[in-house]
Amino acid sequence: MTNRPPSEPESSQRTALGFDEFIAILVAFATIGAILFWSLSRRDSSWNLNGLLSPSSTPSRSVQPNQVLPFPTPKVEPNVVPNNVLPYSTPEAVVEPKTPSFPTDSATSSRAVLPSAQIIPTQSSQPQKPVSSSAALEPSITSSALPLVTPAKQKSIIPPPIAFNDVPNNFWGRRFIDVLSSRGILKGFPDYSFRPNQPVNRAEFAAILQKALEQEPSKTAIAFQDVPAKFWATPAIDRAISAGFLKGYPKKTFKPQQNITRVQVLVALVSGLNLKAPTSQNQILSVYKDAKDIPTYATSKIAAATANGLVVNYPNPQILAPNKVATRAEVAAMIHQALVKGGKLEGISSQNIVRAGGVSPKVSPTPKQNLKGNLSTGG
Repeated sequence: MTNRPPSEPESSQRTALGFDEFIAILVAFATIGAILFWSLSRRDSSWNLNGLLSPSSTPSRSVQPNQVLPFPTPKVEPNVVPNNVLPYSTPEAVVEPKTPSFPTDSATSSRAVLPSAQIIPTQSSQPQKPVSSSAALEPSITSSALPLVTPAKQKSIIPPPIAFNDVPNNFWGRRFIDVLSSRGILKGFPDYSFRPNQPVNRAEFAAILQKALEQEPSKTAIAFQDVPAKFWATPAIDRAISAGFLKGYPKKTFKPQQNITRVQVLVALVSGLNLKAPTSQNQILSVYKDAKDIPTYATSKIAAATANGLVVNYPNPQILAPNKVATRAEVAAMIHQALVKGGKLEGISSQNIVRAGGVSPKVSPTPKQNLKGNLSTGG
């Protein structure tokens, strides 16, 4: 027998796993399970594990074609976007009914749609261009339910006439005086009197013409020898002369303190209004019983005044009394009729207004106009 070392025992094929190997296998399976659980719990993970999951076990909602997901959209982690969902829809594809069509610049108001979704605009098939906020607001303002209100023209308010203490209600010229006093053309005296029967001189008549007709000032004023430069009526006299209502006397005199007669008042108004003389003068003047008292130079002017309704006679309409000094009431009545002729006042009915043929005129409404300004010429 040879002396050899004892042989090593042969390893058995059924030797059990050691404790360390068992722990290693357990840790490996636990790690794999943790990874699978972590991946399944994160829906919005960048890992695309949808293929590993069956349709019945997918927690996300199914989206039909041509369907826009409702607002609000699910919360998305920053910089993490699923591969099968578009992050934002184009401005043309977002259709939000029953809301104002104001443009929004917010990048967060998005609509998530599938890549195959197709949105058809309901208003126009043409692609809409981005509209600025100012351009989009302008049509909405013009189409507003509230209409644009333009300021209305201010209505002229005529003050009441002056209650003169010497002009009774039944006075023949009360209506003429009231119209002119309410418009500031005629004024009374400090004691609240009008003195209707007081004569009117030429300077006073020029001042009344200036207030009633407001003629343009003369560019070449006549330097009358009897009208001082600082005379109270100098501007009114200059305007009456330049407008053709009054004339001076020889030797550059005006005679401002001379009382004006009725025929001179009518001639002045006809001249200033540039009224044309009628063809049948004798027939028109036959209405006056004292037609023979009319001066020769004034026959055509008086005929024109009669034909245009400027003559007012009291108490008898057929008595002209051309050479009688005109009173304040008579001047007021004739100035009123001149303004009616020029379309600046409405006519009033009075039996003292004389017309051709001796008939008091029928009053027809005339358009109201401003009292200021030169009267228009007429025939």
